Amino acid sequence: MKHQLNKGNRNRNSRLHFSSSKLLSRPIMITAQSHMTPSSSPDMDPGIWSKLPEELMELILSFLPLKNFFNIRSTCKTFRSMVFSPCFISKHTSSLQSFSSFLLLSHPYSPRRFPLYDSNLNAWRKRALYSSVSLPSSASLLSSSYNGLLCFSLPTSSSFVVSNLLASTEREIKFPKYPFPFELLTLVSTPFGYSIFALCSQSSSKSTYLYDSRSHSWTESDGFEPILNDRHHQEGVYYKGALYFTTAEPFSIVSFDLEKRVWRRSEAEVPGELTLARLVSENGGEGGGNERLYLIGGIGVSGITKMLKVWELGLGNEWLEYDRVPEMMCRKFTSVCYHNYQHVYCFWHQGMICICCYTWPEILYFKSSSRTWHWLPKSPSLPDKWSCGFRWFSFIPNLYASV
Repeated sequence: MKHQLNKGNRNRNSRLHFSSSKLLSRPIMITAQSHMTPSSSPDMDPGIWSKLPEELMELILSFLPLKNFFNIRSTCKTFRSMVFSPCFISKHTSSLQSFSSFLLLSHPYSPRRFPLYDSNLNAWRKRALYSSVSLPSSASLLSSSYNGLLCFSLPTSSSFVVSNLLASTEREIKFPKYPFPFELLTLVSTPFGYSIFALCSQSSSKSTYLYDSRSHSWTESDGFEPILNDRHHQEGVYYKGALYFTTAEPFSIVSFDLEKRVWRRSEAEVPGELTLARLVSENGGEGGGNERLYLIGGIGVSGITKMLKVWELGLGNEWLEYDRVPEMMCRKFTSVCYHNYQHVYCFWHQGMICICCYTWPEILYFKSSSRTWHWLPKSPSLPDKWSCGFRWFSFIPNLYASV
């Protein structure tokens, strides 16, 4: 950074001059008597900043509140990488862990703008999150999220982009082949990085593809025929080292072991008279010992759901009823999805089981701590003309999630 600042570039000095004014809102002047007093003198000469050793500059900026630092980060290229310096990490690790968690809404009509619902404050944020990654605005689609990372699919460039919007980092990952008609795309965090799972149809069969961020490569293995193929919005569910899926009727559960790359059928039989079946997991992939697997199912006859229930997988591989949706809420949910259950998808978010419909802008969610059901209201920023295309994701910012 010192080398860059000594080049005498007027524009660069100008930008750094702006940074110093952000840093010191009340300039301090050292007098001849060696004591500091507030002063209304002109801003500090940028030349002083240009001569500071890089490690001293990092130390000074590390004392800024995180919000202030992120506001000035765009004024100097070196500031972008400074958040990864040992000084910055050691000082802000605890505060970074206290970031809010959000429910993030994606819509194809606005692929770069993501309204955020703060699940800690139970309120919509006034400002949406904007993607800063290099995505074609009309051809990108947010497909999956995990551990602070977002995975976008770019069919026109035959690639995915994994992005950490908080750290302003991204990685482009080329499709393993072309064409690549993928299904059930799932981004999952691992102890040493992340993996991307996808099924790909090849004539009458399917193949399983898994991307490993450690080797930056794809591996191919045999697919599993009974996997459902009409639930385009439901991702795989990470639970105890594997991704779990429900099949099409007759409903059953299968899993894909991420380490051994093999498919297995679950021995746990699903309840009878199901009209729809979705899975969510608690604390999946976070390394905790409190992992739980839940089944969200509709009960009814002739494909008509009369009741929505939640079951938890017990120690004996049996599904134990955990809770059920109140009757009026169940009626509203089944009416908004018009019994087109291929539009229904579920996920876990910070103690909440979220039940969503691709054609409806609200979320029906279950709060596990209070065992109560609620509706998350529509975002006030959504236009009324948007009638479908609502994709919700759990978004927990993580500055140090590596792409």
